[in-house]
Amino acid sequence: MSFTEKPLSRHVMAGIATVTLVGVAATLIAQSRRGTSARESLTVEDYEPRSTLVVSEHPIARAKFPVVDVHSHHSPGLGEAEWDRIVGEMDALNLQVLVNLSGGSGASLSRGVSRIRSSTHPDRMVPFANLDFSQGVTPGFGERAAAQLERDVVAGAVGLKIFKNFGLTVRDGRGQRVTVDDPELDPVWAMCATLDIPVLIHAGEPSEFFEPVDRRNERWLELIVRPGRRLPADRFPSFETIMAERDRLFARHPNNRFIAAHMGWHANDLGRLGALLDRLPNVVVETGAILYELGRQPRTAAAFFRAYAERILFGKDSYAPDEFPYYWRTFETEDEYFDYYRRYHAFWKLYGLGLNDDVLRKVYYENALRVVPGIPRESFPTAP
Repeated sequence: MSFTEKPLSRHVMAGIATVTLVGVAATLIAQSRRGTSARESLTVEDYEPRSTLVVSEHPIARAKFPVVDVHSHHSPGLGEAEWDRIVGEMDALNLQVLVNLSGGSGASLSRGVSRIRSSTHPDRMVPFANLDFSQGVTPGFGERAAAQLERDVVAGAVGLKIFKNFGLTVRDGRGQRVTVDDPELDPVWAMCATLDIPVLIHAGEPSEFFEPVDRRNERWLELIVRPGRRLPADRFPSFETIMAERDRLFARHPNNRFIAAHMGWHANDLGRLGALLDRLPNVVVETGAILYELGRQPRTAAAFFRAYAERILFGKDSYAPDEFPYYWRTFETEDEYFDYYRRYHAFWKLYGLGLNDDVLRKVYYENALRVVPGIPRESFPTAP
């Protein structure tokens, strides 16, 4: 330092440091703002990251054993060409029989039965009848519906399907909601017991459908994409209310065989579902539209399937040939971290349960042959 130079004061040095920091901060803020605009242009629906995980993969196109799908939906007026196409798809998947839960009632059911029976594939589909709630549940409804059900079974129905509107939007003559355990329907359940046919009942919806659609709701994306599925408390009973009504119905009719659709909406709480099955020996469940729950808890789900192997039936719900292999892979392999077929149902990945052959046979077809009468048995390896 020369004689004429003076050292910078601490105040000047502090000022220089402050200016430097402000400049750095401004640069970072500008960069952040540029990044923010990019981030904001990407929605949750658009975000599809590529996984870098490298593990063994074993996609399965065809089920290991023949399958009875106890939860399928088809128009009773299937045309011959459409039915031939569906059977070809079934053959490729090893789907042996579809249980059509949209069989209808009266003349429509009779026409549907006639078309299948007169086709070249008469043993590949059986129908469940439905109740007509369009005019409400007025006094005497149960007796009238039971009489119609008896005629439908004579016409070819092998079971009764109760849709999800029952317990949610079906009304009585006064405009009041009809509860799932309303005694007006007792004649229907009595007729099912007399005819020895099962009742597949869809009661309620996933519990999150009844909750506020906020950042805590696990089904937020689905409820944004499908807002009609919301069941707000000011218009609908709570999830627990419907479950209690359903369970009372099951308990009050021990001579009926009930199939709880969608694993009773308890696939996310298998301890609760196991307790229900322990308490109610007349109840079995099916797997329709809840694969996303099983695949995220492979060890717990596999243990549940082993423990309740004779109480679980295979069901898919909507018929879509390209979606069945996800079920085969989840049930039959121990693959890790693979995609589910419908992103708005689940933003997580699936893991295989690795079920053994004995459990697979029961779930895929043996339990259905025991629970649902009228399924042709000749095409199955064994029959209970």
